[in-house]
Amino acid sequence: MTIKYYLDEVAGVVCKVLYPINISSYRGCGNSIAICTLSSIDLLKEISQDKIMDKVLIAGRLFSENKGIDAIVTFCTNSPTLKYLIICGRDTKGHYPGDALVNLMIHGIDDNGKIINAIAPYAKLNCSSVTIDNFRNKMNIIDLRGCSDLQKIKKEIDKIN
Repeated sequence: MTIKYYLDEVAGVVCKVLYPINISSYRGCGNSIAICTLSSIDLLKEISQDKIMDKVLIAGRLFSENKGIDAIVTFCTNSPTLKYLIICGRDTKGHYPGDALVNLMIHGIDDNGKIINAIAPYAKLNCSSVTIDNFRNKMNIIDLRGCSDLQKIKKEIDKIN
């Protein structure tokens, strides 16, 4: 690991202390759809308070291109009814987890666990290649990166249902 990596890790810990975000996800009543709002916390809160949660299994955020994606991959592969992942909101500058997640679906990982073609600096996953393959074969990604319009997100959910 490089010095820059360790400095970024320290910066992440400092950010958690200075800007704590208590809620990272909300459970809904649905079973086949998950929503990832990337760094758009206000969008996550808006979704969590909307009736759309009746159609969504979980809505959550994603700030990092490694640990966060590992958590999403694990959750999705362990949720037997989950089939769709809607990615929306603003991508985190510098980490670009939305880009990493889309590239994971398209290209997978290399032999070292790095997401192929991801622009994120540390897009290296700890999940096994079997788990990654299961995730890629099971999930359908709906790429709405940059969209914070709840009505557009609802329309995509209605298309699925």
